Amino acid sequence: MRPYIICHMMSLLDGRIDCDVTEQIENGDEYYDALTQLNCPSTLMGRVTMQMHYAQPEPFIAEDKTTIGSEQYHVAIASTCFMIAIDTKGKLNWPQNQFDGMQLLVITSEDCPRKYLDTLTKQQISWIATGKTEIDLPRAMRILYKEFKVERLSVTGGGNINGAFLKAGLLDEVSMMWCAGIDGRKGMATAFDGLPVDFPPTKLKLMSLEKLGETIWARYKV
Repeated sequence: MRPYIICHMMSLLDGRIDCDVTEQIENGDEYYDALTQLNCPSTLMGRVTMQMHYAQPEPFIAEDKTTIGSEQYHVAIASTCFMIAIDTKGKLNWPQNQFDGMQLLVITSEDCPRKYLDTLTKQQISWIATGKTEIDLPRAMRILYKEFKVERLSVTGGGNINGAFLKAGLLDEVSMMWCAGIDGRKGMATAFDGLPVDFPPTKLKLMSLEKLGETIWARYKV
């Protein structure tokens, strides 16, 4: 068993997701109002997104590089809602153990330094270490469901982590808010990114469509 997982994103019409640009076009609360309606008490973000919005600027540097070397997890504080960070090698440095009223939980690989995980434990931050050199996302989601009681989860970027969940077959829905604007700049991140060139396209089924001001909110079944 694993959580029911919804990828929730705001994108410009060309698929670009640069927050600085989307906020220039749509600066209301539509994105967060829609996220509330999805009824996902826990939210997951990739390392880059968490670095931008929540972690400290300076990375964590472990003087002792000895890795944890096996699958383990730690429940620091029992909760019904978690802010979940993907951090394969244990680089994000945290100023506190909760954000936006949610307890922080870090998912990393077994290649993560033990010192990093010891530091999280001292900060009362929950963590999961699974996957030898890269995170085993399906296994992490099963641990999240069984040991942390997470039943519904929103994945909110960036593009590479969205792509990783899609590739792993872990998405149940895509919730896309189409912002009435165009970026068009070369090389900017898109809602789903980082997949190999031979990855087959994913067909979706439209579940609902709603107009929120100039923004279109579309929900798709994967």
